[in-house]
Amino acid sequence: MIGRLSIAKLDTWHAGEKAIQEKTGVAERMEVAGRRVVRDYMPDQHREFYAQIPFMALGSVDLRGDAWATFVTGRPGFVSSPSSRTLTIDLQPDPSDPASVGMRDGDAIGLLGIELNTRRRNRVNGILRATAGEPLGFDVDQSFGNCPQYIQLRDYRFVRNPTEHFGGIVEESAELDAFDRDMIQAADTFFVASYIEREDRRQVDVSHRGGKAGFVRINDDGTLTIPDFNGNYFFATLGNIMMNGKAGLAFVDFETGDVLQLAGDAKVILDSPEIAAFQGAERLWSFRARKVIRRRNAIALRWTFQRGGWSPASLMTGDWEAAADRLRAIELAARWRPFRVTKVVDESTSIRSFYLQPDDGAGGLPPYRAGQHLPIRIRLSHTDKPVIRTYTLSVAPSEGVYRISVKRSGTVSNYLHDAIRLGDLIEARAPDGHFTIDSGQKRPAVLIAGGIGITPMLAMLRHVVYEGLRTRKSRRTVLFQAAHSKRDLPFGKEIDELMKSSGGSARVVRVLSDIEGAEEGVDYDASGRVDIGLLSRFLPFDDYDFYLCGPPQFTQSLYDGLRRLNVADNRIHAEAFGPSSLTRSRDADAVVVERPPPSTQPVPVVFTKSLKEARWTPKSGTLLELAETRGLSPDFSCRTGTCGTCKTKLSRGTITYVKEPTATVARDEVLICCAVPAQPGGDEVAVIELAL
Repeated sequence: MIGRLSIAKLDTWHAGEKAIQEKTGVAERMEVAGRRVVRDYMPDQHREFYAQIPFMALGSVDLRGDAWATFVTGRPGFVSSPSSRTLTIDLQPDPSDPASVGMRDGDAIGLLGIELNTRRRNRVNGILRATAGEPLGFDVDQSFGNCPQYIQLRDYRFVRNPTEHFGGIVEESAELDAFDRDMIQAADTFFVASYIEREDRRQVDVSHRGGKAGFVRINDDGTLTIPDFNGNYFFATLGNIMMNGKAGLAFVDFETGDVLQLAGDAKVILDSPEIAAFQGAERLWSFRARKVIRRRNAIALRWTFQRGGWSPASLMTGDWEAAADRLRAIELAARWRPFRVTKVVDESTSIRSFYLQPDDGAGGLPPYRAGQHLPIRIRLSHTDKPVIRTYTLSVAPSEGVYRISVKRSGTVSNYLHDAIRLGDLIEARAPDGHFTIDSGQKRPAVLIAGGIGITPMLAMLRHVVYEGLRTRKSRRTVLFQAAHSKRDLPFGKEIDELMKSSGGSARVVRVLSDIEGAEEGVDYDASGRVDIGLLSRFLPFDDYDFYLCGPPQFTQSLYDGLRRLNVADNRIHAEAFGPSSLTRSRDADAVVVERPPPSTQPVPVVFTKSLKEARWTPKSGTLLELAETRGLSPDFSCRTGTCGTCKTKLSRGTITYVKEPTATVARDEVLICCAVPAQPGGDEVAVIELAL
């Protein structure tokens, strides 16, 4: 057999991989990790693993530069490892396989050892050594392990001798037919080959992709669109595609052994509304076949789906139907939509949760962020005009349902408690707000909730735990939940279940000011009120992000205490409910939004959609108040720029804010509840698209 080729070691990552790592924000981390986990040799556990598997996925490149993915099979032991830098594969290329053209002596190939019955997989790429009539030799270029996510568990069996070459009919075409489409749309697994020309040689890679059945979308023109989920940030496949735009796909029918092989053009999609719409997707990529090969009964193996064999990570991803619903919902984000009450739950003696699903047949829920609030509109029995309120959502964005948890404390909340029943309709617009959490942040999070302030914290906690399970990267989180008494403490069982699901990455500290009838260690962990002294008892102070929500005095006191401990202002995220807002002490280097001063002169204002105009003066108050004096009834709720309900299109003119808003607002929008015309004023006209 020909001896091992001499392969010079290249940089771990090439330009395509680095570009996507930069885009994802992991370049610095992967530069360090890459030197540790991407090797030019195989560790012993990989060598032993390859020797026990019955098949490998293989990627190669034909004479015309097209990439092909395929499968090579044999009894366990058909792959062996004479040394840490070599493999021997006891087979000869199958002439019916289009990938065989790229399996000559000196050709670059990629190999993936994958065990579907255990979810183990390891990848290696390198150079073939081929001599007629002898097993194939393989010299390692790069070797690395792969995470087991998105692999569905299947048991295998042989139905014939795997050394026999395929003798069936090979069908070839330039486009997908009905058989191909059915196979792709039913697939929960496929394999992809890609390659790149590097400094002195070609590198070929082959990888596995998995998800729910149907996670590959087929467009009318035959283009495939594939979500790219959270992984190990290597981006070997997408990096290769970014550099040369070619790929080869292989789909297998695990019950019949049929193989569908596609060679064509691919494109990485880093920016698209569909990324946010498809649950779990972090990127997309597309593929258009130029060559289609069908080989029926080509593989000597058959696989049986294990009971409960779905990958938990796959089940936590979305589907294209739900993604389309979300995209339609985005288009309706500024409209009031009817939502049906599908469930009502009493969380405590004063808090009741309402579960809401869209009832207009126009789509699902738009993407939103944990911690945001939901504007709702209801008509009270004694009022002619609908009343608008905002309530924080208490579920994670991944859960496919809205849930508002409302404390009985006023006219509207009393109405919700007393009058709203299962099956009733409530109007709502898209969620809004800046009080949100990043589940991927490495810095631990401390959530501190007072009373009904638990609602955004619960949404954040559910989101952090969910994303930790989905990505296998959990953000450490501590929840402090304060309430007056045991009977006022909501969501106890739900929070306990989240603690268990978190695997130790999250913990809760319950604080009661009145402990009568409560058992320490069971119903509560501390008594009194949440202050810096109590936090210090349970929390060794370190570099945390703090999230505060509760009554104004509760939130302000904690904020001031944290600032006295030199916690940076930008590490304290807070939302106070009630009429007053948080007073902050900004850091010296904080970026402050510079607003022009209010106009000192009268300014004409035109409300275009209502065909009304008015003359604003410094005594007119806000634009909302001006609109009301002209008989208009615009939507609003908070009058402080926090809920976003009064968001309106600004077609012309310059405005400023008498109170800095916290709601999300685009450049061509204005929150009229706290906005006024800005200098220079005078003859400048403010044009606002406000309807009756």
